[in-house]
Amino acid sequence: MKFLIVFVALFAVAFVDALPEAYIENLESEVGPESYSFNFKTSDGQQGEARGVLNNVGSDHESLAVKGSFSYVGDDGKTYEVTYIADENGFQPQGAHLPVAP
Repeated sequence: MKFLIVFVALFAVAFVDALPEAYIENLESEVGPESYSFNFKTSDGQQGEARGVLNNVGSDHESLAVKGSFSYVGDDGKTYEVTYIADENGFQPQGAHLPVAP
């Protein structure tokens, strides 16, 4: 049993060493009581941004509305981008690679 545990641990360490490491190249955020925004970019090609605002402040119908986007490089080497709106109507993503409802 000890041999199996040691073997699995060594395999895990070897596998992790084979993964490329990414680091954050840029990160900005601003958070207020009724809004926020952020954007980021990593060394492996990921990036994203979003802005959110609290609607109907102080009422029984407060809701958060967010507009944003993110992109990443897929295993096929292509860059995929998704833009979205998230509000009282739900999460509404759009992207060239995403299916469109009829």
